[in-house]
Amino acid sequence: MRADDGVALRLAHWAVAADSRGTVLLFPGRTEYIEKYAGIAQALNASGHDVLAVDWRGQGLSERLLPDARLGHVGQFADYQRDVVEVVVAATDMGLPRPWHLLAHSMGGCIGLAALHQGLPVASAAFSAPMWGINLRQMPHGVAIGMAYLAGRLGRGARPAPGSGAVGTYVLDESFSANLLTDDPDEWCRMLREAAAWPDLTLGGASFDWVGKALNECLRLSRLESPDLPSLVSLGGQEKIVSPAAIRDRVARWQGARLLEIPEVRHEIMMCRPDHRAAFLSAALSLFEGAPAG
Repeated sequence: MRADDGVALRLAHWAVAADSRGTVLLFPGRTEYIEKYAGIAQALNASGHDVLAVDWRGQGLSERLLPDARLGHVGQFADYQRDVVEVVVAATDMGLPRPWHLLAHSMGGCIGLAALHQGLPVASAAFSAPMWGINLRQMPHGVAIGMAYLAGRLGRGARPAPGSGAVGTYVLDESFSANLLTDDPDEWCRMLREAAAWPDLTLGGASFDWVGKALNECLRLSRLESPDLPSLVSLGGQEKIVSPAAIRDRVARWQGARLLEIPEVRHEIMMCRPDHRAAFLSAALSLFEGAPAG
């Protein structure tokens, strides 16, 4: 697909052979790519759901936005909504079965919540560790935004922001024991093999512009009311990438939202141990199947 500002986007469709029960719109997180979710898509197919996934602008095999293709970047965070429009256009043009449901991870959860406020036509939404706030460790929120703003004013907005992630590919640069994503060695090895075999799919750290605009978007969303539709939100007890406080605050203000907390899980519940992954998928499927079709 091509967004209305000309950026080329890559989508993938996993189809159910017959008698589909609906379609899941899959919104990945930052640094991720379509192939990473092949196993999840196949599990959703087995439950009777078509899946449509997207590589966000600037990552995967969608068009990269900087000469340094390793750096995560976006002009405006609202530009991701241009990508959402193309997902809806593709799903509509392909006649994908309804009802549609949203499944979003991390940054995809931030983009997804904004899309719900703009009328994304889904019957329910399941979020995995949504980026409704970013874990800045000891740095105050205002200081981080100020640093990003200053970098932009100095013409350095498209340069790597310190602390935003690995310069190279996270799974190739980090050890399994210290990683913040998963406690499942099999999933870690799968991601490592994919990163080594398909380096063009991977992404490194984020630019100052991306960090500043992401923080501002999280702040903007925190001031909005919750959408009027059923939702599931997962949060791992070992979460260190997004803000657990922001997630709990949103769920507390979202009528019809259910918070699924699993103490042992790190950031990626869909890439963690099989029992925890199955618990999340089971809860998501129950949500999808129980949502009003209208």
